[in-house]
Amino acid sequence: MTSMLDPEIKPSPAREIAHKSKGCVAVIVAAAVLIFGGFFVYDQSKGLLEGFGEIPDYPGPGTGSVTITIPEGATLDDIGDLLVADDVVKSTDAWDRAVRAEEAATSVQSGKYLMEKQMPAVDALALLINPGSSRVRSEFTIPEGLRLSEQVSALAKATKIKKSAFTKALDEPDELGLPKYAKDRPEGFLFPDTYELTEDATAKSTVRQMVAQYKSVAKDIGLEADAKKIGRTPYEVLIVASIIEKEVNQDQYRAKVAQVLYNRLDEGMPLGLDSTVVYAEKLKTNTTTPEDRRSDSPYNTYLVEGLPPGPISAPGRAALEAAANPEKGDWRYFVTVNFETGETKFATTDAEFQKIAQEFQDYCRANPGTCDS
Repeated sequence: MTSMLDPEIKPSPAREIAHKSKGCVAVIVAAAVLIFGGFFVYDQSKGLLEGFGEIPDYPGPGTGSVTITIPEGATLDDIGDLLVADDVVKSTDAWDRAVRAEEAATSVQSGKYLMEKQMPAVDALALLINPGSSRVRSEFTIPEGLRLSEQVSALAKATKIKKSAFTKALDEPDELGLPKYAKDRPEGFLFPDTYELTEDATAKSTVRQMVAQYKSVAKDIGLEADAKKIGRTPYEVLIVASIIEKEVNQDQYRAKVAQVLYNRLDEGMPLGLDSTVVYAEKLKTNTTTPEDRRSDSPYNTYLVEGLPPGPISAPGRAALEAAANPEKGDWRYFVTVNFETGETKFATTDAEFQKIAQEFQDYCRANPGTCDS
């Protein structure tokens, strides 16, 4: 037998080639691991290094709106903290970078500003330096239930903008952003609310702001969709809401009053509302006389069937919601039997109505002058 240690015995050429091939593969694999590993480490390190120097900032543009109040004596650092807290800018680092790059940063003044959320820090700083229409001069509130002419007077007094300027703005309704169903009729669309008056506000911009708020609230409560569900147009719902706003002042009664009005409309009954006659005749009372109710105005719902031609006031959110979502019931009548508490009673039959009407008359006799103002 030949010894395995015999130096004359050599492996076959095929085995030697295979052995060398395995060695080469091992070297290639090892090299690949080193190369890939090195690339991975480099890539991760590169990312870490880049991330280390990156400052969190919003890319813009901003979204929504928010009012920022900068107090007297606030430093730029204080302002940065305020902006981050209200999500105007993403980080104080981004704010600091914007401040360092802008020499006019120290010119930012105290006061109220209308800003957007999630703004690039440099844009937020630029707005504060040159606020224009974003600087809030004051606030004003327009209450619910005013007719358009009363709103104009209230706006002129609150904003110090001439009454004639508001009248002129309203004479150009196609520029006010009214919804299509308004058909250029602004009555009822100037939403009653609290507003911020900016430095360069005009009568037109103020009215547009109020119309925009109406549209925002109408969208929020789904007014158009709800109107369709009850078989009414959005404008009809607005008219009903304007009546509700004048007829009752307690939320618990609003949706029931809406149902009374719709029931009477469906049955072809005149609405018979003092509030529409008061609007037509520009009366200063809560009630009407037989002579008042003989008015030939299309707003006289004692004589004219159906809804009046347009809103009789600017309704608030609660009245709009009630008009769009009436409470189901068979009521045909309602009477506010106590003007001090706002208590309102409802009736289905004429006999029931006569009883609550008498209760109202008794209240008026017991409280002289209350029912005439």
